[in-house]
Amino acid sequence: MKISIPRRAWIAAAVAATAIAPVPAWSQAYPNKPITLIVPWPAGGSTDRHHRTLAEIAGKHLGQTIVVENKPGGGGTLGPGQMALTAKPDGYTIAQFPMGMLRVPHMQKVGWHPINDFTFILGVSGYTFGLTVRSDSPFKTFNEYIEAARKQPGRLDYGSTGIGTSPHLLMEELEINAKVHLVHIPFKGNADLQQALLGGHVMAQSDASGWDKFVDSGQMRLLVTFGEKRTKRWPDVPTAKELGYGIVSSSPYGLVGPKGMDPAIVKTLHDAFKKAMDDPKHVALLEQLNQDAWYRSGEDYRQWAVETFAKDKALIERLGLAVK
Repeated sequence: MKISIPRRAWIAAAVAATAIAPVPAWSQAYPNKPITLIVPWPAGGSTDRHHRTLAEIAGKHLGQTIVVENKPGGGGTLGPGQMALTAKPDGYTIAQFPMGMLRVPHMQKVGWHPINDFTFILGVSGYTFGLTVRSDSPFKTFNEYIEAARKQPGRLDYGSTGIGTSPHLLMEELEINAKVHLVHIPFKGNADLQQALLGGHVMAQSDASGWDKFVDSGQMRLLVTFGEKRTKRWPDVPTAKELGYGIVSSSPYGLVGPKGMDPAIVKTLHDAFKKAMDDPKHVALLEQLNQDAWYRSGEDYRQWAVETFAKDKALIERLGLAVK
């Protein structure tokens, strides 16, 4: 005669075990706590301003606060690099992914891989780069600045947001094309750089449009921009391309997380930030910063990064900056 009680007891025990088994945090309803967004630049610059607005809007769609954490250093690579090495792939730590992430590994040894150690969420925007001087600078035009550098090799300097960043590399490329030698002074971010320029500690700054308010207020003079065409906001300022220097740069960026993120969580983040990108408040900020939207899905963003990583290796080698 069969006894069914042991079987029932076994089922009950199995159900109980399932009920008390620990559930990974990222498999629970996401998000159920605040999310950290690492901005690898100091507070106050254009990138910081952009991401704080984007985070505020996206947080409303997610139903959770997105806390911006500034982690400057390494030309914008310190914050994302540390995230890749230490953060859990649970969707609660994400970061901006600047172009330097695809260039610095060609220039020095790093502990992370710019493609394999990240989950790509979406592409967001790109910069308007320009060279500015103080309003009392003797240089009224970009060509005057270059001509002075040609007459005084190694005497004229400029600051950028760090070694290997786009503002630095486009100036390195400019030096080659214009056949001049400039002294590069790296800073942690554009807020520090702008204060150095205003204080007279550097002669010029190569940077994204965080200088906009200083140019509009008359504290700085914008000599050149590095886009494909002149900006709507400063239409009288020529581009490096039209001046004959053959340089165009916008340095697209987006958001990433650590490798191994759950695709469902990636989609949740993607959808919230895509809605934030389309929000009128965000669109207005991009116009203020003179930036264009650069939306890419996570898959397309990753493919772009793979191609750019390979392409920029040639640029780094041509500039003589490749790690030996």
